[in-house]
Amino acid sequence: MQKPLVLASTSIYRRELLQRLQIPFTTAAPDIEETRLDQEEAHMMVARLAQQKAEAIAAYHPTALIIGSDQCAVLGEQILGKPHSHENATQQLQASSGRTVKFLTGLCLYDSQEQSFQLEVIAYAVEFRTLQAVEIENYLQREQPYNCVGSFKSEGLGISLFKKMRGDDPTALIGLPLIALCSMLRAKGYELPTAI
Repeated sequence: MQKPLVLASTSIYRRELLQRLQIPFTTAAPDIEETRLDQEEAHMMVARLAQQKAEAIAAYHPTALIIGSDQCAVLGEQILGKPHSHENATQQLQASSGRTVKFLTGLCLYDSQEQSFQLEVIAYAVEFRTLQAVEIENYLQREQPYNCVGSFKSEGLGISLFKKMRGDDPTALIGLPLIALCSMLRAKGYELPTAI
């Protein structure tokens, strides 16, 4: 009997990604403080938050494998999060225009029963075209990606903003790196539908 699988997230994007694997899972909302620590580097922050999200719900699921994930975008020395507003999204896309934004996704698979975990940070880079103000405005009006890190949805119209994408796992860009997750699940003896 396989351990129950719990996604420590209420993100519809992560839920939709995990559904691609065709395995049963439930979701739970982790109650943690998602702020950056003083002088904390971006890759350390997403790793810490992914682990904290998974551990936060472990007590409620003592026999489960729990998936925690956190993402940020890095533009130069600046860490970008979710814009939450039209004004912030406009500023993010203006700043990203003609530049490369590096997305970092922390992924943790926590075994509640054994109190052990696997943790990885997956990078994915997006090179933006030079964007005109009218393009940014039209895009934001159409897709309103205000709850998306970097102010775009690559699985939607946001793809039209890019010149190039680089990385090993395109699902990392959406917030849940499925290639790394499959590897972690296999390491725990979890059978995916392709192996059954």
